Amino acid sequence: MRGHKRLAEGALIQLRDEDFFVTLDPETNSVAILIKHIAGNMRSRFTDFLTTDGEKPDRHRDQEFELSGKPARAELMRAWEDGWSRVLAALDEVRSEDLMHTVYIRQEPHTVAQALNRALAHYAYHIGQIVFLAKHLRSADWKTLSLPRGKSEEFNRMSLEDRRKSGRPLAQEPTSLKG
Repeated sequence: MRGHKRLAEGALIQLRDEDFFVTLDPETNSVAILIKHIAGNMRSRFTDFLTTDGEKPDRHRDQEFELSGKPARAELMRAWEDGWSRVLAALDEVRSEDLMHTVYIRQEPHTVAQALNRALAHYAYHIGQIVFLAKHLRSADWKTLSLPRGKSEEFNRMSLEDRRKSGRPLAQEPTSLKG
């Protein structure tokens, strides 16, 4: 999850404020809408993750796909950070023995492991959209978030120490759940 957050933020930081509201066509979402939706989903799913239904009664999902005006970048980023803080706090509380515990999303039972996989896939899907939009909008000014084209072989030949010094992304060290 932390890797997906970093990836999205690597794209978001490259956008101009006005880029947050661009749509490619009437059926696509803007970055602002994607942030609003992801944050709303995170707030709902990960507030009291282990003890309450992940679809909270005060969530209005359809409104996540609407903007009234153009919220400031800072407002959008506050919602983004609030959502992620809930996810990461909930993950910090999950112990290995919780993984087969049942949680509910819209009254449907899921194991904790299933609910986490569902969330990860959902967030990865929308973060991919954010990265795509940012790359499209920044075009020649885009700074790659992974290995530049034509540099894979060179990177593969580097030692781990040199890879770390290069500032290029590395696979994350596995972390274990508490317990």
